[in-house]
Parts: sequence; structure tokens; C-alpha cells
Amino acid sequence: MQAALLYGKEDLRVQEFPTPQCGDHEVLLKVSSALICGTDVRMFRHGHAGVSADSPLILGHEISGTIAQVGKQVHGYQEGQAVTVAPNMGCGICDVCVSGNTQLCEQKFDAIGITQHGGFAEYVRIPEAAVRQGNITNIPAGMSLEEAAMVEPLSCAYNGFMRCRLTPGDTVLIIGAGPIGMMHVRLAKMAGASKIYLHDIGAERLSLCQQLEPGIVALDPVASLQEQMRDIAAGRGVDVCITACSAPQAQTTALEVAALNGRVLFFGGLPADKAHVSLNTNIIHYKQLTLTGMTRSNLAQFRATLQLIAQGLLQVNDLISSRKPLAHIREMLANVSQGIGLKNAIHFD
Repeated sequence: MQAALLYGKEDLRVQEFPTPQCGDHEVLLKVSSALICGTDVRMFRHGHAGVSADSPLILGHEISGTIAQVGKQVHGYQEGQAVTVAPNMGCGICDVCVSGNTQLCEQKFDAIGITQHGGFAEYVRIPEAAVRQGNITNIPAGMSLEEAAMVEPLSCAYNGFMRCRLTPGDTVLIIGAGPIGMMHVRLAKMAGASKIYLHDIGAERLSLCQQLEPGIVALDPVASLQEQMRDIAAGRGVDVCITACSAPQAQTTALEVAALNGRVLFFGGLPADKAHVSLNTNIIHYKQLTLTGMTRSNLAQFRATLQLIAQGLLQVNDLISSRKPLAHIREMLANVSQGIGLKNAIHFD
């Protein structure tokens, strides 16, 4: 089969690779759609632990496809079934896993496309832990395979959305006009936000997002965000501020523009060398702010998100700006790195 293997920092090769063998407790998936995530770009640009010339890794954790083979001891799935797969696996027995948050397991965390071969290939083996924990989810009738691949990133945004406790009438500021930022826009809109502000340093992305969602207020990418919010929100601030980008300054600014009793979500993680951010904690104290973060999504959130798409409550297809075969993966990684368009999809059909 054709696969894109990462051998090290900026060493990604599309080549022939043996098709995975399906064990008795496993499932073999024929990949239809695999989306490129910022995590894939970071792994490509900076390398990844355990990845080397002797131990390359197939990336890709936002995937969908049809089941090509079912292990002899696997029940509930059949060949030809259209599915999407949550990538994260835990040990299944620790307190965190039993709570339903296998994505946070500290005992034996694994993830398709992160620690195990992923979906930038014609076929991907779904390991026993993923099968046993319910990571494979059937795609409802009428839902496309491309939409199904969008469930994973949207479920991460949904995790953050749930932690923000967004309610009808809230004002919301989202810093970062990428695909995740737009997912937060649509979740806020679905929840009944009265006003949604969007900020980014890239004018082209802001313009694209406003075309997709004319009701949002796209802020000036050059002018001071704090000054703009003082003028627009009459000095009150916003009820919810979400940093959907990997910028330390965005986290500092989020506290400043939040209203009294506001909620702030640090969605975008920071590079290790920029992770220590100076925050004025008196702002949190005197404004009575709630500050939270999030990591990945649990399986309940993954399945809930799938239903949001399947039932037509949240549109995702128009967030995909580029659809190309695997041979173009380096070009698509560059698009993500340079902020060109929104979501990039690799198609195998």
C-alpha cells in the first residue's frame, strides 16, 4: 500500500509499505478520508519522540473509511461498514479510564497516528484496545465519510465548549481563525451566543471565515485587540474568550478582555519553549474569572459530536479548503503551517 512515513524532522516520505495484518482482536480499515491537523505539522517540523530512520511512523489521526477485515474474535462490526475512529486509547482499568476519559490515561496512553501507525495510508490497523474501548463508531446513513473524518477535531472543540458552559445570550471572543476557531464559532452559534467576535493576525483567513459565517464580527488583525474590545464591548468585556491558537500573547490578552464572571478557555497548547506565560492573576481574582483548559476528547464527546453533524445541527464540509491525494501531503502540510485556507483533506477514493 501507499503510505506517508515520518522518519524524522521534516523527513516525510510517501512510499510503498506493507499492508497491516489484522489480528484476531483487531479491525483493518480501508481509509477513505484523512485530515491534516496542527499536531501533524508540529510532528513533521520538529520530529517526534520514538520516531527515527529505524522506526518511522505513519501520521494521521483524523480518519474515516470502510472496514476491510474483521478479526475472528471481534463482534459488532462487519466488512464494508462505514466508520470513523477515535484515535486515543488508555489502559482501560485505571481510575481515569473508568471515569470515561481514556484520552487522559497516564498508565498506557496510545494513539493512532501519534504512537501507532495512523491514517496517512491506504489501510490502517485498529488495535485491540481501540476496538475493545469502543473507538470505532458507525457512520449514520446520509453522513459522508469526509464529514465523519471531521468528528475527531470537532469533538476536541466540543470538549472545550462543554468546559466553557456557554449559554444563550453570551458574548464570545475566539482568538484564532483556523478550522478549530471556526468550529468554536459554530458551537457558540448553536448554543445561542448573542455576539461572536473573531480575531486573527491573518487577514485572508479572517475574510474567509466571515464569508462562511457572515454574522460574526471579524476584528482588525493589525489594531490592538484590547483596544478594539474596549470600543466594541463598551469596556465590559466578553462572557467567554477562547484561545484557539498557539500564541502566549493570546492567553495574556484573554484575561484582559474577559468580563466580570467570564470564562476563559486555553484551547491551543503552546510549544514547550514558550509554555511559561506571565499572567496577571489579580485579573482572575478580581474579575472572578473561570480559567480552564482541555485535552483531546473522550469517547462520549466523540459520539455526541458525530450526532451534531449527522443531524444537521453543525456544518463542517465547507471548512475543508483543499482535497488532494496522498502524493500531495507535503504541499498540504505547508498549507496548514502557513495558514492557507482552513482544513486540508487527503482522499484515497
